[in-house]
Amino acid sequence: MKIGPYILNSVRCGVICSVLLAAASCNTVDDTRIPAMQVSLNLASTPLWNTYGVSAYGDWRIFIKSLGEPRNFPYSDGSRTGFGGVLLVCGLNPYTMEAAVPMVYDLSCPVEAKMDIRVQMKDTESLPVAVCPVCDSHYDVVESGGAPISGPARDLKYGLTRYETRPGAYGGYYISDI
Repeated sequence: MKIGPYILNSVRCGVICSVLLAAASCNTVDDTRIPAMQVSLNLASTPLWNTYGVSAYGDWRIFIKSLGEPRNFPYSDGSRTGFGGVLLVCGLNPYTMEAAVPMVYDLSCPVEAKMDIRVQMKDTESLPVAVCPVCDSHYDVVESGGAPISGPARDLKYGLTRYETRPGAYGGYYISDI
């Protein structure tokens, strides 16, 4: 049985594409390391967003319901802040390249994967970064979607878990895990 050059080239192309795809997948970041927990925050009104939201590039805010952060935030019975809390940042959406949009992450360090080990925001010469106080991993939450930039998280390719934002009808946003 003779195999034609077209079929042989198709097989070769398929093998090469599979190898390239496998190699490219090695560079992906795992952002699902922490346990899935419900997230539900309503910042959908203009007054709430103006008080508790973020609007300038690089601005950030932390929400941890169990600790009452931010102070005086009107958490409802249905409010949920994920595994370790919620980090809201005004940044670049690396998937749509839209700038100055709200990006939301879980505060738990994916290397440590514990509720009470939360990244902390640190100012740098350019933009703030999220830093784990235990393993010293640094994450770019403003321009790279929570990707690791140094420390064990970079070596392990563990990124921060991202959550969704949806515009509200009255000027703010809803934050959720779906």
